[in-house]
Amino acid sequence: MIYLHEPFIDKSDLKKVIECVKSGWVSSAGPMISKFEKKLSNYTGSKYVVACSNGTSALHLSLKLLNIDKNDEVLVPSLTFIAAVNSIIYNELSPFFIDIDKYYTIDNQKLLSFLKNKTKKTKYKNKNCLTNIKTGKRIRALVLVHTFGNAANIEPIYDFCKKNNIFIVEDAAESLGTFYNNGKFKNKHTGTIGIIGCLSFNGNKIITTGGGGAILTNYISIAEKARYYINQSKDDDIFHIHNEIGYNYKLNNIQASLGISQLNNINKILKIKKNIHLNYKDFFINISNLNISSTPGFCNSNNWLNILEVNKKINKKNLKKLILKLYRCGIQTRPLWYPNHLQKPFLKYGSDNINYLNNVYTNRLCLPSSPILTVKQIKFISSNICKYISNI
Repeated sequence: MIYLHEPFIDKSDLKKVIECVKSGWVSSAGPMISKFEKKLSNYTGSKYVVACSNGTSALHLSLKLLNIDKNDEVLVPSLTFIAAVNSIIYNELSPFFIDIDKYYTIDNQKLLSFLKNKTKKTKYKNKNCLTNIKTGKRIRALVLVHTFGNAANIEPIYDFCKKNNIFIVEDAAESLGTFYNNGKFKNKHTGTIGIIGCLSFNGNKIITTGGGGAILTNYISIAEKARYYINQSKDDDIFHIHNEIGYNYKLNNIQASLGISQLNNINKILKIKKNIHLNYKDFFINISNLNISSTPGFCNSNNWLNILEVNKKINKKNLKKLILKLYRCGIQTRPLWYPNHLQKPFLKYGSDNINYLNNVYTNRLCLPSSPILTVKQIKFISSNICKYISNI
């Protein structure tokens, strides 16, 4: 089976993990954790890094750390892995869904139009604030998702959000290795511009720790509070005194040892991922009604997943039929994330003008993009897609 995204594991990774196991430091204490955090800090440029048990825990804590009042609103693109939205709910906040652009990140024009035309100016704790006219709720944060490795275009919205005290939390779970290449944030890594950024090291990400995540921030107070929370909010190590509710969200030492080794190979992995993207584009360049989605020109994308655009209308039933046919050939594909504004738990929450995602959802297919993928496999995948899609 050619899977959607398998990890790149080499002998150096195995050696590092074995060394860690032999050391006896196998749980949530050990020297590898701080070394991994420092290595991530050096790579991303974030002043502080707090390693967590997974990307979801990082997202959960990121919103908790902002001390937003219960039922206040958090803007989020409808297209994202559900963890970003669940994290809003965990914190007893209300998601409000915004449409996406052709790069599958939040549509800045629609976002700014909404903020300028469908909100009213208010005050909150003597600071400027915006209230959603439709829902009557204060807008306190934006979860900016860097989807499929593509950096969201943060520059046009950054100053407006800052002026109106809207925190920007970056979900960079899929975008480790993606840097902005021009403008105000040139050479900045995704996840280091907003007040907090979040990474994931799940088995299907650019690098993996088996499971794991991290909080990025340039504020020491946020980093220190995050460390406090992930360690069960322990105030006294001897008597085990806990003055707040905490969480068992620490990364373990074995995972960190793998992460250190994986990060040593990230430039090699990114180069392979770029070539995979270009090979897919070359194959489909002259195929009628099929092409590979481009990445934004303002960033150097990590090309985490390659997305096939089908430029003819396909319904949900036929998309599923195509996916199953490819699976029987040994090729794993999947649709885009299901639009969250249509998910049953979130139907009661608001959204604004989500027509692009609604129109393209069944016309997109996520293709196998593992860094171990060969040119021969890319041709096999592409040929079978062309074979089966002509009958739909």
